Amino acid sequence: MYAVTRSAQPPRRDVLRAGAALATTAAAGLSASGCAVGSDDGVSADGTVTIEMWHGQTDTGKKALESLVASFMRSHPRIRVELGGGVLADAMLQKVTAALAAGSYPDIAYVFGSDLASVAHSPQVADLTDMVGHAGTPWTNYWAPARQAVTVSGQVRAAPAMLDSLAVVCNRRLFRQAGLPLPEPGWRWDDFVATAKALTDSDRGRFGTGWPGVGDEDTVWRMWPLIWDLGGDVVADDGKHIGFGDTGTRALEVVAALARDKSVYVDPKPGSEQMYQVFLSNRMGMAVTGPWQLPDIRQAEIDYHVVPLPTFSGRPVTISGPDTWTVFDNGAARTKAAKTFVSWLMQPAQDVHWDIDAGSLPLSRRTRDLPAWQHQENDTEGLDVFTKALDSARVRPVHAAYPQISQALGQAVVAVLLGRSSPAQALRSCAADANAALLIPR
Repeated sequence: MYAVTRSAQPPRRDVLRAGAALATTAAAGLSASGCAVGSDDGVSADGTVTIEMWHGQTDTGKKALESLVASFMRSHPRIRVELGGGVLADAMLQKVTAALAAGSYPDIAYVFGSDLASVAHSPQVADLTDMVGHAGTPWTNYWAPARQAVTVSGQVRAAPAMLDSLAVVCNRRLFRQAGLPLPEPGWRWDDFVATAKALTDSDRGRFGTGWPGVGDEDTVWRMWPLIWDLGGDVVADDGKHIGFGDTGTRALEVVAALARDKSVYVDPKPGSEQMYQVFLSNRMGMAVTGPWQLPDIRQAEIDYHVVPLPTFSGRPVTISGPDTWTVFDNGAARTKAAKTFVSWLMQPAQDVHWDIDAGSLPLSRRTRDLPAWQHQENDTEGLDVFTKALDSARVRPVHAAYPQISQALGQAVVAVLLGRSSPAQALRSCAADANAALLIPR
């Protein structure tokens, strides 16, 4: 959670993408199973409906969800929610895909927003358009990224579960030592590059900033704000080509400048753990990261400052990577119960507890305005910067070819980071692979 804590808590994205198996245990009053509830309608003799949620959480998030489920079942005695799944969220797509093929799938699953397109068109995925249209909080009150990330072809194909944004966290101590003023909103990418260079001290093993160097989504999603700010997009309007043929090269030039100045720590391992450890050990001046990293930064007693992402245009822009609660159709009774639970979970009274305990930004403006969240922001340096960034945040498209586009761009970023290719050469290779993926009928 964002509040001050002395217990060790791994960064949220590191946890969810760790790839380790999650040993599920039964909470008080809850059972934890690794398979779907069954092929029946889930209705017992007394009318109680049992649904299963594959939650993908561990530690803090799992504990927060168990508390919410217990509260829900007290107020909805005819609906029983069983938490299970047996895997972390990073393995959920594979497990859900196999379950759909086998015809034995859960009622609700935690699916990454970038993975939603892979299951959204399945007839087993429930349409939640009517549900969100009649929920207690107006759908338009939810942040645009939360809405856009779950909408496919005009239909709401999942419910937003976790919301974040990217900003820059600065180490005040290193800025003071370098004699540099702290950045302010409205700064430019040229300023970022120059500041990173000025913060770098190779003799002391200090870097200006860091960048994941694996080529995975952690590497890629940091690129989209630069591309969007330059007027590009993930997919062109014709749907047959990438929308960043020119802007991608310009964005990669920022990466190339950091690499040329040797001011960027390139993390060679998935999860970015090493990159963050460099920052937490006072050997990195700036980290482009999200609010999930603040607990570790505070625990390490880093004197820090949070500022919005730089831009090329002067207009604020960032990215949000919402994750989802995807509901599956296991018959009328179970689908209705699953929708009831998910709708309840999204409401401000529950959302604020999930946000504070599990590490999300508020899903809606109503949640943001609650006293509990306002207290959380007041008590946590820089948290309000991440929340305010949602006003200008965009999301990756829910497009079936996105994984291939991401993979191609990830390879381009790594090639530039490691000095193996120029931005123009890397982008040409990226475009060839990504455009080929876009031409595949889906």
